[in-house]
Amino acid sequence: MLKSISPYTDSNAAKKEQVAAMFNNISTTYDFLNRTLSLGIDTLWRKKAIKELIDDQPQYILDVATGTGDFAFEAIKILNPKRIIGVDISKGMLAIADAKIIKRNMEHLFEVRMGDSEKLLFKDNEFDAVTVAYGVRNFENLEKGLSDILRVLKSGGKAVILEFSKPSTFPIKQGYHFYFNHVVPTIGKLFSKDSSAYTYLPASVASFPAGSSFTQKMQEVGFRNTTFKPLAFGICTIYTGIK
Repeated sequence: MLKSISPYTDSNAAKKEQVAAMFNNISTTYDFLNRTLSLGIDTLWRKKAIKELIDDQPQYILDVATGTGDFAFEAIKILNPKRIIGVDISKGMLAIADAKIIKRNMEHLFEVRMGDSEKLLFKDNEFDAVTVAYGVRNFENLEKGLSDILRVLKSGGKAVILEFSKPSTFPIKQGYHFYFNHVVPTIGKLFSKDSSAYTYLPASVASFPAGSSFTQKMQEVGFRNTTFKPLAFGICTIYTGIK
């Protein structure tokens, strides 16, 4: 059983309710802090993850935990699909994504909806690919979320998941630990009205079953041909699996 980490330790609300509230609180500063805290490298990581789908050429894609839509916009540029639907539990994040869609005149191509990763409101075998960027850590029930992703994938469809992980080599491990546990919360507190979000981030990463432990979870719910590729000495990892 995985240790459950929630954003607000003093709250009795379910994890998904806390996560929705947290992202609503930080939605207006999320993109700025993302770029700042990752030193812009998050864009490169997204591109690498999306390129895992180039050979598959998926035309109908579901982006789970779409947030402000950046992963989906990158997928549109690289993959040129016919349609992407993004789902998220945060109204605040979806409002930002919607504004971007309208500004870029992409309403015909990219649509966002409120959605729970554990109860995706789509038919079985509906999507060519499912993507998740920095979202699986926030699932209340990881196995349930992965199972539902598998359910909505077509046979032979691919899931691509990008998530933070934990580097293990010296001195990257020590530098990462200091940055994530001290620098990130300090900057987050300065620029965000919800400082809990940036103490939750390192705590949720520390408790996440990274690497082969995560691909094992994928296999247990039914994914096959699972892979994991560490990026930046293991700060981030790309996971893939086939239905």
